Amino acid sequence: MKNDKNQKRFSPANAVANDTSSRKQPPPRETRAEIYYYKKQIEAKTNLIFVLQDGEEIKGAIEWYDQEALKIIRQDAPNLVLLRHNIKYFYKEAELKH
Repeated sequence: MKNDKNQKRFSPANAVANDTSSRKQPPPRETRAEIYYYKKQIEAKTNLIFVLQDGEEIKGAIEWYDQEALKIIRQDAPNLVLLRHNIKYFYKEAELKH
């Protein structure tokens, strides 16, 4: 076999570096699932229970939301704007009864 200086040698590293179309792309950062969930709860006026970082529970429905806050409509108390970083988690009030 002749060793030709113009002939490129095969290397798996070169093949991967040159073939980016076959590489799997990372998943998107924003799936819009959260947006869909909020819109669904707003339209249905779902009663939710919000558990805050300090353990306090607030019951109400979401009226609107943005990146920083949720506005909560409450039946027997004034409406609130909750900052999202203060919310530990929330769930549907109907799930509590099951």
